[in-house]
Amino acid sequence: MHGPALSAWLMLTLCGASGAYCLLRARRCAGEERRTAAGEAVMGFGMAAMALPAAVVTPPAWWWSVYAAVFGAAAVHALMSVRRGGHHLHHLVGSLAMVYMAWPVQGAAHGAHGSGGGGSAPAVTAALLLYYVAYVLRSGARLVPVAASMGTPAVASATASTALSAGGPAPAWVVRPEFTLVCRLSMALAMLAMLVAL
Repeated sequence: MHGPALSAWLMLTLCGASGAYCLLRARRCAGEERRTAAGEAVMGFGMAAMALPAAVVTPPAWWWSVYAAVFGAAAVHALMSVRRGGHHLHHLVGSLAMVYMAWPVQGAAHGAHGSGGGGSAPAVTAALLLYYVAYVLRSGARLVPVAASMGTPAVASATASTALSAGGPAPAWVVRPEFTLVCRLSMALAMLAMLVAL
């Protein structure tokens, strides 16, 4: 196992693990934090499904239409939630990127774009790549510890006060802000890799 198959398995593992962590976080959080974590879980599992190597499962042609519809609905939900703030604008961009990546694959499955799925628009791909590069750099910089004399690390500004649910208090590692940031960073890196492959 090497080349594209190995990278597909690595992407599937990374995105699946990120989705599972976000799902666990959604179960343990409340309010806006719960909605954000649930959206991130959907994104993680969706990216894992998209990364599934074709050698394992070749989805039917209609699969990509369903995929685009699911993430189109997620984009509409994120658009309606943007005014509440939080991470919803990023979810909107991510959902639209997933719809954008599904259309060339669907076109290739129907033979509309040849064998390579080359139906993507270079300008849109470039804009999404720039967005995700900036997001990755910003998220990575937030993970760098700040000297104690300068205050608390930037990542500590995200509070875990909403991390209580009916299930009781969450284990400490589930609600650690740096874990959440690493999860988001991992998914953004995976999105970059998927966009580069278009």
